[in-house]
Amino acid sequence: MLSGLIVLGSCKKALDYTPTGVLSSADLKSTAAIEGLVTAAYAAIGNGDMIGPIYSNWAYGSVRSDDAYKGGGGTGDVGEVDALEHYNLVTPSMDAFVSRTWKNLFKSISRANVALRAVNSLTDAEFPNKNVRLAELRFLRAHSYFTMKLLYKNIPIFDENASSDDILKVSNDLSNEDSWNKIAADFQFAVDNLPTNQPQLARANKYAAQAYLARLRLFQAYEQDAATHHVTNINKTRLQEVVTLTQAVISSGKYALNNDIADNFLPETENSAESVFAIQFTINDGTTAGRLNYEDGLNYPHGAPQYGCCGFHAASQNLVNAFTTDANGLPNFNTFNNTIANLATATVDTRIDHTVGIDGHPYKYDNTKPFSNSWVRDPGVYGNFHTMRNQQLSTSSSYFKNGPFMGSAKNYDVIRYDDVLLMQAEAYIELGQQANALPLINQIRNRAAASTARLKKLDGTFPSNYNLKPYTSANWTQDYARNALQWERRLEFATEGERFFDLVRWGIAATTLNDYITIEKGRRTFLATAKFTAGRDEYLPIPQSEITFTNGLYKQNPGY
Repeated sequence: MLSGLIVLGSCKKALDYTPTGVLSSADLKSTAAIEGLVTAAYAAIGNGDMIGPIYSNWAYGSVRSDDAYKGGGGTGDVGEVDALEHYNLVTPSMDAFVSRTWKNLFKSISRANVALRAVNSLTDAEFPNKNVRLAELRFLRAHSYFTMKLLYKNIPIFDENASSDDILKVSNDLSNEDSWNKIAADFQFAVDNLPTNQPQLARANKYAAQAYLARLRLFQAYEQDAATHHVTNINKTRLQEVVTLTQAVISSGKYALNNDIADNFLPETENSAESVFAIQFTINDGTTAGRLNYEDGLNYPHGAPQYGCCGFHAASQNLVNAFTTDANGLPNFNTFNNTIANLATATVDTRIDHTVGIDGHPYKYDNTKPFSNSWVRDPGVYGNFHTMRNQQLSTSSSYFKNGPFMGSAKNYDVIRYDDVLLMQAEAYIELGQQANALPLINQIRNRAAASTARLKKLDGTFPSNYNLKPYTSANWTQDYARNALQWERRLEFATEGERFFDLVRWGIAATTLNDYITIEKGRRTFLATAKFTAGRDEYLPIPQSEITFTNGLYKQNPGY
């Protein structure tokens, strides 16, 4: 009896305790509490994880393209990414990645909706920042829906007014046009209600909303057949919207290219004039381990003593070859992949040494510890190249090692100014106004050519033979300009997870990737059974667990 009384007394004390971080509806009446919900919605877009990523598209946009291999300790190590790389091995029942990313994205959408309901519960007089916060939250919600649409295409879309019962009745069987426009409405509200300047860097502003809406309209312009995902038309009206929206961002004078592309990949220069919107991360902020990006935590050189793990995200031979240039400092469009490039003699685009870890070359701008083939975890399967744009040096103040995995407090750029310039250039080219695109593309190339200050080896020489020149107006036809634009996007955002989605938008994913596999599997035999199936592999399947949960309400994507 005595022991029972002690236990009951202890339970009463435990049940009386209010856990830190738990809020009741009564706690959400003050503007301070509601501001906290808005902050939580911002936090949510950075709350993915290694096997359910929602912002780093290294697996979805880089490994699924011709830019990179999975890497790691053989094909069975995180085999879900191996399945993504083979295309034909992806199934709706994959819990890691396919299902987990879906759930994590809906968590971020849920946070935005919870905050929207709370903000809407107050009057303008009670909450003077009401419209601005509503606009920020709709921007964040649209960001998550946009990411979902790139990955899964056919998604359910609901707003803050939907109850739990309502949500279970929302189908994913929307037309492509309708779903794009639903997401665009959130971005348009943000454009109409956000200020041009915010008192805090992390908050979205009007220009970020315009840039993001331009990105959406660019994808929407390439109209796809519902069953085959084949691009059937390029909508000129949407392209003109892209030009108008990007011009508003450009004309603002608020943004510019950094002098050195390296500044986009270092924590010391984050939130620069080139960053239009970024997910913010922190370290040494009073918490146990900071608020870090772990989605890239597998992607550090495995054998390097300063890291120890895990060797994922290895640059492909195809990508390395794509950096080679001809005698005029221009890409080898037609011959780049005929042979394995000899990097000791070939001339290359400067961006190769900002992107690829190569034996003897400075790794991440540290010439005291050059990259070594001994750092590669499984060279027999994945070759000797690595990636480094989203990795940080172990000596960086942003770096944190948590067990075998690495985290970084470097912000994650969602939209940069270089993307704004190239979106406008692409729209101009498809509108038949390719002359307007030439100076935009050359801004990017000229900046890349000048980005050499951090690339020297310890002896003062450069590790590669750089020869990168701007394009000229000679023979600048629409077809040539389109080829140049597509090449420029690949090299400018190489290994940053953009490539696969660009290929799908342009309607050339099947041709490009099957051509890539045909040659690459002769170099990397693990790709021997890989095959990209047009009309299926442009998008991930709808998770089977979600179809089951909705009693079959959600329709599966074609081919799965």
